[in-house]
Amino acid sequence: MFQIFDVRGERAASVVRIAALRDRLRAEGLDGFIVPHSDEHQSEYLPPSAERLAWLTGFTGSAGSAVVLHDAAAVFVDGRYTLQAAAEVDPAAATVVASAETPLGKWLSARLKPGDRIGYDPWLSTVGEARKLAKRCADVGAVLVPVATNPIDAIWPRRPTAPLGPVDLHPQALAGEAVVDKLRRVATKLGERKADALVLAKADAVAWTFNIRGADVAHNAAPLAFAILRREGRPQLFIDARKLSNAVRAALADVADIAEPAALPEAIDGLAAAKLRVLADPEEIPAALGERLVAAGGVLVEGEDPTLLLKARKNTAEIDGARKAHLRDGLAMVRFLAWLDRTAPSGTIDEIGAIEALERFRSAAAHDDGSALVDISFDTIAGAGPNGAIVHYRVNRDSNRKLDQDSLFLIDSGGQYRDGTTDVTRTVAIGTPTAEMRDRFTRVLRGMIAVSRARFPAGTAGAQIDVLARLPQWEAGLDYDHGTGHGVGSFLSVHEGPQRLSKTGHVALEPGMILSNEPGSYRTGAFGIRIENLVVVTPAVAIPGGERPMLGFETLTLVPIDLRLVDVAQLGKAERDWLNAYHARVRAAHGKRVSPEDRAWLEAATRAV
Repeated sequence: MFQIFDVRGERAASVVRIAALRDRLRAEGLDGFIVPHSDEHQSEYLPPSAERLAWLTGFTGSAGSAVVLHDAAAVFVDGRYTLQAAAEVDPAAATVVASAETPLGKWLSARLKPGDRIGYDPWLSTVGEARKLAKRCADVGAVLVPVATNPIDAIWPRRPTAPLGPVDLHPQALAGEAVVDKLRRVATKLGERKADALVLAKADAVAWTFNIRGADVAHNAAPLAFAILRREGRPQLFIDARKLSNAVRAALADVADIAEPAALPEAIDGLAAAKLRVLADPEEIPAALGERLVAAGGVLVEGEDPTLLLKARKNTAEIDGARKAHLRDGLAMVRFLAWLDRTAPSGTIDEIGAIEALERFRSAAAHDDGSALVDISFDTIAGAGPNGAIVHYRVNRDSNRKLDQDSLFLIDSGGQYRDGTTDVTRTVAIGTPTAEMRDRFTRVLRGMIAVSRARFPAGTAGAQIDVLARLPQWEAGLDYDHGTGHGVGSFLSVHEGPQRLSKTGHVALEPGMILSNEPGSYRTGAFGIRIENLVVVTPAVAIPGGERPMLGFETLTLVPIDLRLVDVAQLGKAERDWLNAYHARVRAAHGKRVSPEDRAWLEAATRAV
């Protein structure tokens, strides 16, 4: 199985560990320390060796940070994690703070005194983050101090070693473009920015550029590595040689100079000595590298990493691969949902049992066309009843809950296939849903349909689309505290930027971008509802009489939506037509590929309304 269910957070140990950190800070002359959920690559999902925030505080979410002062400590989380953090963080050790209301910098500056020295690890914070925190400190007469060695590492016994997952070459047939052509396009972008070199710290950017995949972090196919790309001359790839087979090393050596990660700081010094103009995104590059470049006399050109948009605009091969992956994944979901519908009434299924069953269905369906499931794309979120209200809930053996009758079950999952990454959420009725459940579900559905049907001119940003998903909920005084959609990689990270559908999504949507479409509704202590499809931005069919070319979305996910939860009277004709047409696609895609028993279930689950 790809997912384990051990209790990861160590809530009971956090008081002792934070006390040990305070002792260490006193020994180093520091009055506080900042602990982001991050590694040297600014990754969202981390290897065990980098899970410092979880080890220290007990909070195991994929986004957050903490500050430890001698007389106070706080863990900062966004709306996805407020319930989870409240359950995982011992209030005797730290206070949970909603970052949207009180950002870390604001909380910190309100407690600092002139002369205070606040430590931070410059490898775990970006240039932009360090700059903002330094200003917050300076405003009250304090100082932000980079540390040479992270003090948590000194008090963490038996800290896991850094990962050494083997690196594979990603075939050009799936990547759709050769490495040399990608490097040529990046060089052109550097010329446009009047820059000589680009520093890549994000693992998925390095993986995309060099057409490699790895296994350093669970469920993520990007190997941990750095790179320096040049407008003229060979690029440098900084990666632990133990991850490379002879064949992979030989292939990479054809296009780049390969060095150990420890050689990167010296290479940064070399860029500075050559007076090269080095492009780096201040929100992506570790402060340790950006500040080293400037200190050595180099020129840091601050700007967005050009590989972000190049990677986000999927080419024909990647989009074709995504369609195939979703067809395969949809088949697994159909078989799973049919099984769940037959089995759940027995009262014997719990969250872990459902996850394990889905993983078996995914592994089996993956071989139907000769393509194996490589991994799941993230730990499956399977929330029964009130657990569904925890947006990024991760079940463990202590929290595991039965699927009770007359309740809702939310399952958010995905697969990593060589030709694509999937992410799909369905909320299903176990027994008889209440009128409130059906009302909220239908509002979520209407929002998802509104995004799916949207037609918009070039230049439209995700924030402008996000509002469409929220309108049905705003009508009832409701909302949800997460974005409507995130970008998705191609056999890479399930969360990819810069494109997103959210209140802060300011990047224009372009053809080839793949995003999730996942509005939700949550009632604490009762239930959670989310419906998620992946979509790809495409040129839209011309609108008669229209004056501008338009874009739209093609839905990739092919999985039934639970009609038992739909209040059909709430749907307009266009919404009913969309739902019926979508279900006809799902039925046509899978009807001939399932057993007679599952086919009967599928036909009922996708009936016209």
